[in-house]
Amino acid sequence: MPEDSRPRPSGRRRHLLAMGLGGAGLMAASRMATAQTPATPLPLTAQTTEGPFYFDAGKVRQDITEGQPGVPVEVRFTVVDMHGRPLAGRRVDLWHCNASGVYSGYAGQVDDHGQRVSMRDRTFLRGSQPVGADGVAVFRTIYPGWYAGRATHLHMKVIDGSRTLLTTQCFLPDALSEYLYTQLPTYRRKGVREILNRNDGIALMAGDTVLGAVREARDRYVITLTLVVDPPATAPREPGHPPGPPPGAPGGFGKSMVPAEGMARVEAIVPGQHLQK
Repeated sequence: MPEDSRPRPSGRRRHLLAMGLGGAGLMAASRMATAQTPATPLPLTAQTTEGPFYFDAGKVRQDITEGQPGVPVEVRFTVVDMHGRPLAGRRVDLWHCNASGVYSGYAGQVDDHGQRVSMRDRTFLRGSQPVGADGVAVFRTIYPGWYAGRATHLHMKVIDGSRTLLTTQCFLPDALSEYLYTQLPTYRRKGVREILNRNDGIALMAGDTVLGAVREARDRYVITLTLVVDPPATAPREPGHPPGPPPGAPGGFGKSMVPAEGMARVEAIVPGQHLQK
């Protein structure tokens, strides 16, 4: 066959052949590409209320502790689209309360002694990180405390330029929170939490997409959560929720209260325990 009339491989096929991938290699590469793209789109991470304590602190930093006491935590958010493709270059904002349940930057909060406290002009436990090529944004912080009316949570935004793609919260395992809050002086409080993941209204409405996974490392806990966003979308300003109570305020988004002690509390906190009867 004359050279000019021979069928020519496509550009992608020529690239793979140049890498030494023959027929078997082409099939393997095709399978690998297919495996990296989920056949079924991933569920979008649920939007939640922003809450009353967000502001852009202008702090692009991994370590957001600013000397706040507490159990060291590394937070790893993986930001992808519905097909699992990393959204490199976007920005993630993280903010949460300290071990005493108080946020930086605001006055009018209530401490554990019922006193009004002001953290105006403070920026602890707030920061921004760009999403890397692997889709990951990493923060170093402390395990958050709690306040009346809410389960333990972190706040996050995914931002693309001037557009907010996602505003949501990350909820943490109640069993771990209970241990830290009852055993460590830094977190110990006079009151007992009445709101857990199982009866926090925001957690219930948001569902499984906002439940963070926690593993123990040598010198810290590592919290991970995949944030699945729709790149063309814009987050609602307040998607279906009022802003929420300030720390220490009564009420909140909790439904029925959780028992304060005994086996009934254990059953409410430890997954599956109510099934053991």
